[in-house]
Amino acid sequence: MTGWEMLAVTAAGFAAGGINAVVGSGTLVSFPVLLAVGLPPVTATISNSLGLVAGNISGSIGYRRELSGQRRLLLRLLPASVLGALTGAFLLLSLPAAAFAAIVPVLIGLAVVLVVLQPLVQRSLPARPDEGTAPPVRGGRLAACFAGAYFTGTYGGYFAASQGVLQIGIFGLLLREPLQRLNAIKNVLTLAVNTVAAVAYVVVATDRIDWWAAALLSLGSLPGAAVSSRYGRRLPVAVLRTAIVVLGLVAIVVLVTG
Repeated sequence: MTGWEMLAVTAAGFAAGGINAVVGSGTLVSFPVLLAVGLPPVTATISNSLGLVAGNISGSIGYRRELSGQRRLLLRLLPASVLGALTGAFLLLSLPAAAFAAIVPVLIGLAVVLVVLQPLVQRSLPARPDEGTAPPVRGGRLAACFAGAYFTGTYGGYFAASQGVLQIGIFGLLLREPLQRLNAIKNVLTLAVNTVAAVAYVVVATDRIDWWAAALLSLGSLPGAAVSSRYGRRLPVAVLRTAIVVLGLVAIVVLVTG
């Protein structure tokens, strides 16, 4: 990579880490940049997952206040996210690259649609309590949450774009929690998924990792998520959403025409 390309990847990591912390879908920023600097789609996905783990850690710490009282639920959902991440990583590494190139534009398109529809979904949800006083999750709702964590973990292990949007959409329908607390749950589960997938990639697919790209994304995503966790909630969500949609469409064009 040239110096300008390295700067672009680092900046993309900063933006993606910040967007992941407060909205989700940061991969729709970083993935197109990795494609633009010449990485093949599978290498870009693997390197992207590795590089954004640092931001996932920073974002989870930034939302630690909203995690109060959610330890029991998270401990129940984390195994499902881990299993899903392993499933998604297995699919990514097992399916031929041609299949990935065919599937990913569809997944990005789905992610873009979810980003666009997210405000409508949120407005349709029942009112949330202001404090962490929601009743314990048991029975069928717990089983549905477990299934949702596994599904989004599989999606995230295969292709990370908008796994956070999927998580908030699913858990928003199942849990009576304020959206900021749902976002905190999303940050922890995304951290688990990306970490497990990253370890799997390092163990069995080292030759498909661009370590420079992963390192530059880490360099950007760590402070990006920290800054966003503190100040990003004040930014107009519509601005972030518009940027994500535009970049997602750019990624689709790059994949289809490349």
